[in-house]
Amino acid sequence: MCGAARRHGPVLALYGTVKLIGFCVFMYLLDSSGDFRRKNPRFGGGAHVWDVLATWDGWWYQQIAAHGYHPALVPVPGATGLITLEGNSAAFFPLYPALMRLVSSCTGLGLLGAGLVVSVAASFVAALGIYAVTARVGGRRAGLAAAGLWAVWPGSGMEWSAYSESLYIALAAWACYAVIRRHWLTAGLLTCAAGLTRPTATALIAALTLAVLMDLLRHRRAVRRWGDTPLPDGTARRGAVLRPLTAVAIAPVGLAGYLGWVGHRMGDYGGYFKLQDGAWAHSFDYGRHTVKVFGSLMVGHFDYLYAYPYEDAIGAATVLLALIILPLLFRLRPPLVLTVYTLLTMALVLGSQQIFGNVSRYLLPAFPLLIPCATAMRRLSTPVLCTVLTIAALASGSYAGYVLFEAGIP
Repeated sequence: MCGAARRHGPVLALYGTVKLIGFCVFMYLLDSSGDFRRKNPRFGGGAHVWDVLATWDGWWYQQIAAHGYHPALVPVPGATGLITLEGNSAAFFPLYPALMRLVSSCTGLGLLGAGLVVSVAASFVAALGIYAVTARVGGRRAGLAAAGLWAVWPGSGMEWSAYSESLYIALAAWACYAVIRRHWLTAGLLTCAAGLTRPTATALIAALTLAVLMDLLRHRRAVRRWGDTPLPDGTARRGAVLRPLTAVAIAPVGLAGYLGWVGHRMGDYGGYFKLQDGAWAHSFDYGRHTVKVFGSLMVGHFDYLYAYPYEDAIGAATVLLALIILPLLFRLRPPLVLTVYTLLTMALVLGSQQIFGNVSRYLLPAFPLLIPCATAMRRLSTPVLCTVLTIAALASGSYAGYVLFEAGIP
């Protein structure tokens, strides 16, 4: 117990302190501007600054926690443009609102308070997971820096809000760690839970599956060379095949099960995707929308779908930062699961038509991008590292919090 406290205490303390600084700046900016007081409580407004944290998607999660799901494809009368269907809660995955309702029932907190408890707790679990994964690649010092960067990364304003990002990233980070350690059943169960949290779990499922295939190929070569001899832990080589295959079977159950249930209730097994397209104009277009946005931003035009200049500028900077970091990640030769997960997450985000300003939020799950930066920062002394992260935290209250919620749509 004492060893775990010594190992993880500094990680939690650094993440919590840096995140709290940015969060306080975010709350101060909300209060000083006062713009939220003039907005609809469902769309970035409220009576108090903390109400803003549960607007937009947070409103939908509260509705699910309070009333459950009623999947349906309801046409908007007379609509002929992009939005042809009424919004429906079935677009939002069930694990986060289920935990919100559970915490509310157990503690007596309202749904907003319960949602924030889940998100804040999950953000600390995610910080530990990011630390653990990064430490495997670059050492403990790099892991500590990665936990600090997680608190200030573009889009990090979602970590302490009534959104599912922190929960999903906690599950994804520890699933990747389990794959790296070859704890296959744990990895499969965590990936299954991630599939009940966000649709981008597709990237995690594919990364786990490819890691299993590569492990089975190595196992096959070992059997051909040495026969069915015991592994170092005493288990038979042929018996060791069952666990990774079981993980592959378990991993997609959450995602496929929810999509199948929604499709069954709607009477259309493609209903989830039709809802995303018809109610939110969110669809996979192979990157055409992203290319159009960048082409417009380079000449100072904002004539594309869902244009929000300040938020989109941060989104564009985040994409460019990710593309610059990606080859640096490859250079470190991280475990295959991290490479595949990062590439597919980025492909899903950049290949979709959506509110472009949300890119900084949608790329937040690509946490392996923190590893090259953290590896470079491990050479910094503790005072210098804390100073750098504190300055970034002060700025993050604006670029990672206020701009997303108030100058755009999170």
